[in-house]
Amino acid sequence: MSETLKHLLNPKFLHMTLFGFSAGIPYFLIFSSLSLWLDQVGVEKSAITYFSWAALGYSFKFLWSPLVDRLPLPYLTAKMGQRRSWLMFIQTIIVIAICWMGLTDPAQGNSALTRMAIAVTLLGFSAATQDILIDAWRIEASNEKDITMLSSVYIVGYRIGMITSGAGALFIADYLGTSMDSYKHAAWQTSYLIMAACMLVGVMTTLMVKEPKKPDQLVYQTRDYAAVLLVFVLAVFTLIFCYKNTTELFAALQTSADNLFNNEVLASVIATGGQLLLALLMAGIIATLVAKTPLVNQTMIKEVYWTPVADLFKRHRKHIWLVLGIICTYKISDIVMGVTANLFYQHVGFTLGEIAGVAKSFGLIMTISGGLAGGFLVLRFGIMKMMVLGAVLSAGSNLLFMVMAYTGKSLLFLTFMISADNLAQGLAGAVFVGFLSLLVNRQFTAVQYAMLSSIMTLFPKVLGGYSGGMVEQMGFGNFYLMTAIIGIPVVLMLLYAMKINAFDFASKTVEFKQDNNAPNPKNHHTQVNK
Repeated sequence: MSETLKHLLNPKFLHMTLFGFSAGIPYFLIFSSLSLWLDQVGVEKSAITYFSWAALGYSFKFLWSPLVDRLPLPYLTAKMGQRRSWLMFIQTIIVIAICWMGLTDPAQGNSALTRMAIAVTLLGFSAATQDILIDAWRIEASNEKDITMLSSVYIVGYRIGMITSGAGALFIADYLGTSMDSYKHAAWQTSYLIMAACMLVGVMTTLMVKEPKKPDQLVYQTRDYAAVLLVFVLAVFTLIFCYKNTTELFAALQTSADNLFNNEVLASVIATGGQLLLALLMAGIIATLVAKTPLVNQTMIKEVYWTPVADLFKRHRKHIWLVLGIICTYKISDIVMGVTANLFYQHVGFTLGEIAGVAKSFGLIMTISGGLAGGFLVLRFGIMKMMVLGAVLSAGSNLLFMVMAYTGKSLLFLTFMISADNLAQGLAGAVFVGFLSLLVNRQFTAVQYAMLSSIMTLFPKVLGGYSGGMVEQMGFGNFYLMTAIIGIPVVLMLLYAMKINAFDFASKTVEFKQDNNAPNPKNHHTQVNK
């Protein structure tokens, strides 16, 4: 026990907790706090939840993770190293984006809403990039003894950051007098500017930590990195251009689909989903065509993009579809429900102060307990059993929201409901981060983890963007029942994975054993101890 406590006093656990805090700050500023702000302005619920798509950067971050992994920043990389220089740069962008949101008043009309959408998108993109870097630092700084606990303290820090930007932002806004009956932009502006100041925790942590050691990698010329960056920029520009200029076409398609199916939510899914897929397809085509020109170093493209992907599929080829299915659906109940949670609290009749005091702050101790419990329980019972437990608790806790939807406002029941929900999320989150970390080859840390975590959030967040329309169609009670039901498939997949022993770390204590000098996947696989 003394050895365990001594091990946990290693400074990198504190650093990981602070990095988690920095990663958690932007999340609620995009989701729940912003949704309450827009709700006070009078924006429709269906439009409010569309803003959650600004966080799709978390789901597509694998596209630019190779650039973050390899592209050196002028001056900064030479002084601070690859990970720390990018962290410093991107944390500065996050601060700018949060300040931009705070200085924008969405009550001033569509032009202000457009500016807010741009600022939120910038925050989503930069926050996702920060996640790439923190995830890479966590895995590269870990050893065979601490990967699970590093994941746990990261989740603890992340949740504290979420509480700060959720409860903290709401407490400040409520204290300064804004409400559904009396909207005050100055209150939200002050709140968001204070949240921007909280990001200094991440900046200071970046200055404190050491650059982790990485396996030797090929170094390319500056023009090679610039060419790959050009490919990415052209792809992003194509996506935005295509999406913007097909709005009228898909609006007409939505009207036709609504007339055909007599279902507004389904018509919206068909239209906006088709519009997004077309934009992504065109972006992919342009990126592929440009990447094949002599301007781009083909060897570099292969190494930084295709080799990490091929390695991941090669090592997990036997059960790759099961792996992808589990990753795609593990967080679906939590994410789809979470987009509407604050709207639900306000709909039931809770004030901003009550939401902040109970729904956010009181749940903090349960979140920390769940995160730490997840780390310790994995050591005792194995990661797969805890994955099943986390999935069951995450889906089951949504039924408590359904109960409140039918029984009405109760501060006591809210306290119980939030305690259970935060405990479930803390445990499931810590275990799942550990699970993803064990799937990654450290030779390709940033790219592979970004890919896996992107897959994790893509489908749930796309579906979550329609949650406002679903609530308007189904009502809160039926909606929360639906979010619990869609959590069942992942439980069945996990049980099947355990039955066939799909993962060699199932039900066992896991330790990393890494040979950083050899690219052979066998040298980068996990070592398992009974």
